[in-house]
Amino acid sequence: GILSQGLDTESTPTDLILHLSPPPHKHQRLISKGKENDSNQFVLGRRSRRRKESLGISWDHLPDELLLRIFFCLPLHDLVRISAVCKRWQRLFDESLWHSVDLEGLTHTGLALQQVLRTGIRRLRCPRSFVEELHLTGTDLSSSIIPTLALEDIICRCTLLECLSLEGLQLSDTIISLAENPNLLQLNLSGCSAFSAPALAGMLKACSSIDQLNLSWCSFDNNHVKSVVNNLSSSVTHVNLSGYRESLTLDVKVLVERCPQITTLDLDSTLLMADCLPVLKQLKHLLHLSLSRCYHIHLAALDVFGLVQDSQLPSLKKEMPHVSINSRPFSTIARP
Repeated sequence: GILSQGLDTESTPTDLILHLSPPPHKHQRLISKGKENDSNQFVLGRRSRRRKESLGISWDHLPDELLLRIFFCLPLHDLVRISAVCKRWQRLFDESLWHSVDLEGLTHTGLALQQVLRTGIRRLRCPRSFVEELHLTGTDLSSSIIPTLALEDIICRCTLLECLSLEGLQLSDTIISLAENPNLLQLNLSGCSAFSAPALAGMLKACSSIDQLNLSWCSFDNNHVKSVVNNLSSSVTHVNLSGYRESLTLDVKVLVERCPQITTLDLDSTLLMADCLPVLKQLKHLLHLSLSRCYHIHLAALDVFGLVQDSQLPSLKKEMPHVSINSRPFSTIARP
C-alpha cells in the first residue's frame, strides 16, 4: 500500500506526509528508517525549527536625537533607571530632561544622586536623605579640570586627609584652609594660584604634622614665602620652594633655623647668593639639595641642571666621587 511504497522509495509520498504531519504551513521533513528482516518498520516525522520573527529596528540603531525624544516622554524616576541600562544611555542626556529632579523616597540615594548631578540639573529635591561623609585619606586631583567651587565642596568635606595633591589648580582661601585635617602629612600645591598669604599661614599653623611640602612655581609674592618659613612645622623633612624669582637669602636663614630636620630641600631656579651655602650647611640631616639654575652661587656638589654642559659632567663627577651629580631631574616632594 501507500505505507510500504513510502518506505521502499527515497521520497515519501505527499499524501503520507499530509497524513503524518501538522498543517502544511509548518514545514516538515519526513525521515523513514527500517531494519532488515524487521516487519515492524516505522516512519519518523520531525518539525523544522521555526525561524525567529524579526523584531524590527534595534535600539542600538536609533540616533541620539530620536532616543532623546523618547526619553522626554518618561518620568524622571524612570530616566534615572534607564541611565543604568548601558554606557551609551548613561552618557546620553539633554538639559531639557533635567531641569529638576525629585529623589524623595529613595532608600539609597548615592548612585542616583551621582547620576543626576552629572547631568547638570538646576533643581534637586531629596528630603530626608542620608549623605555620608567623605572618608578620604589621600586625594590626587593634579592638573584636573574642575571649577573652584566644586573643588571647595570636595575639600571642605574632608577631615581625614593625610596626602593631598592639587598641582596646577586654581585654588581659593577656602580650599587652602585645611584646618579640619590635622593629620595631613604630604601637601603638593605646585603651580597653584589664587590664594592669599594669611590663608596659607593659617593652614600651616593648623596642619602641624606636615612632613612634605611642595610650593614650587606657585603664583605668590614674598608675603607667601614668609608665611611658609615662619609657620611651617619644625618637623618637616622635605621642602620645595623652587621657581621663586625674588631673593630668598633671608628666608632661607629663617627656614634653616626653624626646620633643622630637613633632609631634602629644592630651591631650583631661585635667586640665591653664595652666602646661603654656610647657612645650608647647618642642616645636619640634609641628604639632597637642589640648586639648579641658581646662577648667583658657585658650583657645588648638587644638582646643576643648566649650569654645566653634559660633556663636562664626567670630569665634575670625577672631582667629587662621593657626591651624586644630577641624580634627580624632577622633584618628588609631596607628589603621589
